[in-house]
Amino acid sequence: MNVGVDVAPLVQDAAGTARWIRGLLGELERREDVTVRRLGWGGPGRLTAVARDVLWYPFLLPRQARTAGVDVLHCTIYRAPMRSRVPVVVTVHDLAVLRQPDVFPAWTRLYGTTLLRRTIRAANRVVAVSEFSRRETAALCDVDLDRIDVVPNAVDSVFSAEGPRAEGDYALAVGTLEPRKNLPRAVEAARLAGVELRVVGAQGWGGVSADGVVGVTWLGRLSDDELARLYRGARCLVYPSLYEGFGIPVAEAMACGTPVVTSRDSAMADVAGEAAVLVDPLDPRSIADGMEEATRRRAEIVPLGLERARLYTWARAAAAAVAAYERAAG
Repeated sequence: MNVGVDVAPLVQDAAGTARWIRGLLGELERREDVTVRRLGWGGPGRLTAVARDVLWYPFLLPRQARTAGVDVLHCTIYRAPMRSRVPVVVTVHDLAVLRQPDVFPAWTRLYGTTLLRRTIRAANRVVAVSEFSRRETAALCDVDLDRIDVVPNAVDSVFSAEGPRAEGDYALAVGTLEPRKNLPRAVEAARLAGVELRVVGAQGWGGVSADGVVGVTWLGRLSDDELARLYRGARCLVYPSLYEGFGIPVAEAMACGTPVVTSRDSAMADVAGEAAVLVDPLDPRSIADGMEEATRRRAEIVPLGLERARLYTWARAAAAAVAAYERAAG
């Protein structure tokens, strides 16, 4: 099967979405039953991003896919053509822009309210990165569950329990600095728990900052090797996000042998199963109590997390993607 894969998001995103695209691409390109054609256009600028949304995705991409002779076009975010002679698979990482539109930049908010649902409904198949996102897509976009396949995120091999550990007594928070990551409550929880909070993540939007905050060490964006070292040395990962489609740091931390504290009733709870301490993300005291519980139960939680993390492999993700392509192609 010849598959055209949209790689345009890679020029702008270095966080979770990019991890999913790169990991899936690498595994697809190793398979003998799939020939991958990478399709993209433009650079990282904001104006170029708008041009992609209004020109390349709806008009130029389907032509590019047809010219490339692919059997299926896989759009790796929820930008996609609404009309295409080539069957289209659209990926939904999360629908936070519909749940919490006010925390997003103006253009993302506008796209979400005007085109997102139409684009997803027009696709031949929809791919979600978790069962949580699958349910969200069905509920918010009026798409039948049987049209939605799950192609989960996975853990790269660098994230393992074997390897060097960062020194010190600290909790770790990982994620782009933006409102839904809920960093201020994580900071308050660490203060209540009496532990240093180390924060890894690029500066985002919405006025969220970790620079100069008492009790917090902001490390910015780091290499995967350095991030793995921090996971291994941490007392726990604190990930009380208000909304995610998957929550990659949860899986990475489990694979590194790090106890996880994360939000109940969330995608992260689905990802972690019984291998995490679940807390109320709106209550710093609940988060702090969860951090203390994770420390007490470390010997119990770590083996559960290591076992759970083994579910999240790129081979498994690629197999699910190929099954979705076959369904889309009919």
